[in-house]
This record gives sequence, structure tokens and C-alpha cells, in this order.
Amino acid sequence: MPSTFALALMSLVGLAQAHLTAFHKAMYCLNGTVQGQVDYNNDAPVSPLWNLKKSDYWFHHINKCDEFPPAPDDFLELPAGGDFTVEIAANRALTSLSYDGKFATAWGDGKTHPSDYGVHNLDGAPISASQCIHTPNIHTQNQSMAAGTAFAISYESDLSKVDITNLVVFTVRYHTPWLRLTTYDVPAAMPPCPPEGCICAHGWIPNGCGEPNIYMTGYKCKVTNSTSNAPLSTPKPPVWCEDDQTKCVQGAKQFMIWNQAEGNNIEVNGYDLSGSHKSPAYNSKCGFKDGAQDDIFSSPTANHNTTSTGSTRRRLMHKAKRSSLFF
Repeated sequence: MPSTFALALMSLVGLAQAHLTAFHKAMYCLNGTVQGQVDYNNDAPVSPLWNLKKSDYWFHHINKCDEFPPAPDDFLELPAGGDFTVEIAANRALTSLSYDGKFATAWGDGKTHPSDYGVHNLDGAPISASQCIHTPNIHTQNQSMAAGTAFAISYESDLSKVDITNLVVFTVRYHTPWLRLTTYDVPAAMPPCPPEGCICAHGWIPNGCGEPNIYMTGYKCKVTNSTSNAPLSTPKPPVWCEDDQTKCVQGAKQFMIWNQAEGNNIEVNGYDLSGSHKSPAYNSKCGFKDGAQDDIFSSPTANHNTTSTGSTRRRLMHKAKRSSLFF
């Protein structure tokens, strides 16, 4: 009889075309969407969301992902002024959360790719029908064109009370999704969550290279090391501002909903400055800076430095690291 490891390996065949989301023990439907069963080969949270009603796309309800919360004591910890790391992958099996990490590599597809991976150096990997990287399915031609990913937070403990008006984008990482381990910065002025925790969401919007969809995954989260009581502002819908940065929405911004049957909070048309069809993204094209979003608070706390030193340090390290990967 095949070993558990061999069976798992066989079941992972065909994951090359899978999409990606951020895996963490505090995510919704980490164990899958079958009551009482733990699925170590789980890709339920990664499916893209396109042309859906809000009741289906909101926190990935389309496959009941939002109905399977994490264990009561599992939280995504957000250290104020620091950073946190998640695993962006196509399947739980390709992370440290399954099979003791035996299938995990530096990449979210469980494979090995060159440091300058892209359509100009696929190292034997296939190219997608849209002439982009095929595996991982990250909707880009190279790292410099990766659209960016984000985390948003709501200071509600009950998922049913989270809506677009209280879900605030608090951190962004440019040029992701890319590698499996991805680190995000937390604003220094983040106030503590309620005793039962907050609700967070991770998401991204592809930069072309296939179906124009979005991704949304939920988490139970809490802010640690908080020294602030600065409330978050009510977020506003972002706007396209690549051609004129003075048009960018300042302050707190909403999690972006695009190309759905209802509830869209950003619309774009025409072409961007590169000549490609416009696609909303968690980067400067829609007014998001790389790192902690330090401008999301309605008022500063007295004698409190609201600039995240962790964000500055991480952003500089991130830029230095990726400078050798662009082409």
C-alpha cells in the first residue's frame, strides 16, 4: 500500500494551473469545507472570484469558505510597527501547514524556479495561453509586473458585521504574489482589536494575463504591541490615478471589488501608461503605497509616532532584494 507521502504526492499532480492565496493557521476554511474533516490537500480558498453576486464573492462564500472559521485560539498576529509573514501558495499542501512542509519550496507552486524567473527565462516551464507565467498562476510576465497584494482589517469580531465601509486596507506589498513567504508591514498606530479579535482579508487583482477576477480570503486577526488608541477612518473607494497622482484618494481606502455582478467599488476603462488594458491594483496606480498604510487613521495619538519604522525598514529591504530580479 502506498505511503501517506506517496499518496499526497500523487494527489498534487496537476496543481500547476492553480491560483494562489495567503495561507495561515488563522484563515477561514484552512481545513477545507467539509464539516469534521481536515483536508491537508486543500485549495478551496484559492479559486478566483469573477462576475458574482456579493453574497457569493464576499469572503469567498461561493464555496462556503466563510462558514469554516479557524480554531478559537488561532489568530493572525499583527504587531503594531512591525511585520508578519504568510505563505502565498496554490494549495495548503504546498505550505508548512501540511505534511511537515515536505512539498513546500520557495515558490507557491511547490516547484523550483530561477531567481530571474519570467517569460524571458522560464527554465523549461510552459508559458500560458496569454503569454505569461503559467506556474505559479500569478497573472504576470515577471516580478516587476506582479500587481500587488494587500491585507485589510475590520474592527468587528463577527464576520457578518464586516462590510465594505469598515474593511480598511492597512498594508500592501508591491510586486506580489511572487514567492511563497511574503511579509507585510503593520502601521505603528494600529489600535488593539476587541477581546474576540478582528476580521482581516487578503486579496489581489491580476494584472491581465487571463480572466479579470479578484481574490478574497478571510482571517481572524489581532493587533499586538499596540500603544495607540487612534481610530481608523471610514475607508473610501480607491480610484485609478496612474496618470495623475493628485487624483489618488488620500487616507483610508476600501478593499477593492472589481468585475463582479454587483458591489463594485472601482471602475476602469481604456489603457494604462504601458499600453495595456487598465486593471485595478494594490499599487501606485490606485493610490496605494508599498508597505504599511500609515494614513488610515482619523486622528493621531498624542506623543505617538504614526510612521512605522518596521514599514520603512522592510520596504527598503524589499526594494533592494527585488532590484536584482527585474528585467
